[in-house]
Amino acid sequence: MTRVLLTGGSGFIAVHVLETLLEQGHSVVTTVRSETKAQMLQDTFPNYGKDRLDFVYVADIAQEGAFDEAVKSDPPFEWVFHTASPFHYNFTDTKKDFLDPAILGTTGILKAIKTSAPSVKRVVITSSFAAIVSPEIGNNPDHTYSENNWSPVTLEKAMEDPTKGYRGSKTFAEKAAWDFVEKEQPSFQLSTINPPMVFGPIHPKMQTLDTLNTSNIRIRDMMLGQMQDEVPASPVSIWVDVRDVALAHVRAAERPEAAGKRFLVTAGYFSNREIADEIPKLLPDVNIASQGGEFPDKCFQYDNSRSRDILGIEYRSLKDMLKDTIPTLQAIGA
Repeated sequence: MTRVLLTGGSGFIAVHVLETLLEQGHSVVTTVRSETKAQMLQDTFPNYGKDRLDFVYVADIAQEGAFDEAVKSDPPFEWVFHTASPFHYNFTDTKKDFLDPAILGTTGILKAIKTSAPSVKRVVITSSFAAIVSPEIGNNPDHTYSENNWSPVTLEKAMEDPTKGYRGSKTFAEKAAWDFVEKEQPSFQLSTINPPMVFGPIHPKMQTLDTLNTSNIRIRDMMLGQMQDEVPASPVSIWVDVRDVALAHVRAAERPEAAGKRFLVTAGYFSNREIADEIPKLLPDVNIASQGGEFPDKCFQYDNSRSRDILGIEYRSLKDMLKDTIPTLQAIGA
């Protein structure tokens, strides 16, 4: 049993990381912003006592010293999973309200670990395909994306709109993490997980129809009959099941050969049309437009071999994802 700190434990990906860790017998402390979030997690995993699932409150991850107390534990932590990162559209200052929290939250926890948690051996950070992809390359079929690629987003570009702001926040935060490790030479080793569109089952006590992660919203809308006229195209053409993302996090901590590496985790190509064609097979009464959402005429290539070879991920299919996801959305009213 390993003692683990998980930040942002109520997030969509984080809850699945938590579930995977608990199922594997580990002892987890997760940061939450409020008592309400802690209670929601306790209700989601009611069979675990404080020795297996405990909470520490971190109201604002961007504050100086936010994680200084959270990283202290008896018994001491060996692994840290940093999934917490702000993403909301209600901001007036992109840098102050959006970019800085992502970057400062990441460097803040790394500093706290180095100073106060020398027992930590591995840190795994949730990054994104957004930190890999380049809009300039677009769907160029001659280009293969892998962990060797970095988004070319600049601070100036990141300030233009929320989408570029999100891309910037993930890119700058991940780069800050790798820079920290290179300059500070801490005793822990770092890995990052870079998923694209993340679909998959939700935990009904953790989410409502209004608080779904961005990727799952299209499934919700199709189930609710909100795409009867036309199905929009997806802005990204590769995807992954959230349960595979969670497993990738845990295996990145477990496996020595994962140290010092980024991991592009993706099951492969998909289109909104595929999802739209599959849902009526599972829900015959749902009416979805028979046009729109097709896969683009040409698309970039991807290389997910590192995640398969080192982490041993065997990716779930889109059909299996939908079969498991739809009942969890029905449970909250879809």
